[in-house]
Amino acid sequence: MRIAIIGGHGQIALQLTGLLSERGQQVLGVIRNPEHAAEVEAAGGEPVVLDLEQRGAAELAAALQGVDAVVFAAGAGPGSGTERKYTVDRDGSVRLAEAAEQAGIRRFLQISTMGAGKPATGGDESWIAYIDAKTQAENDLRARDLDWTILRPGRLLDDAPTGAVRLADTVPAGSIPRADVAAVLSELLVTGAGAGRVLELISGDSTVEDSVKAL
Repeated sequence: MRIAIIGGHGQIALQLTGLLSERGQQVLGVIRNPEHAAEVEAAGGEPVVLDLEQRGAAELAAALQGVDAVVFAAGAGPGSGTERKYTVDRDGSVRLAEAAEQAGIRRFLQISTMGAGKPATGGDESWIAYIDAKTQAENDLRARDLDWTILRPGRLLDDAPTGAVRLADTVPAGSIPRADVAAVLSELLVTGAGAGRVLELISGDSTVEDSVKAL
């Protein structure tokens, strides 16, 4: 399988690239900054330099020819202004979904966040914009005729992976290492499980394989 990860230099994206390449999958890491190409290659992926904010869906679709599945892992990141929450977290996902439709790619995994799907409570202006942008991105994807899965992880940690997760339509608030998020994404991609589902994810007591198999 040939898989494109948009936002290929992110922490989850790089770990997902490594896991997928270990499983014999081909991975394209779509990145904005050419200086990040070496890290994508080191993780086992093939870097593709393309600025999602500056390119249209047709150009992105052309770059994705021959791809079987896409993962939206891009994000404006901490410290970015409210405007980029919309141009990256919302508009980037919408543009990728349009490109997937144009390129005939049905499988689409979107990394969202716990709290999306409803108005943000508390937090500053940037956080409210982030939740709103993620919610709008989810709503757009859910309306499309694609084999989509939306994954909403809890608070992200840089801890070592535990391999034990809780994955369901709804889970309590919690946290999870980025490495475990990558492992769940890898399993969803390889098995094809979770299509048409919005799933929440935190650390738990079931293996990644059993959690995905139970969907």
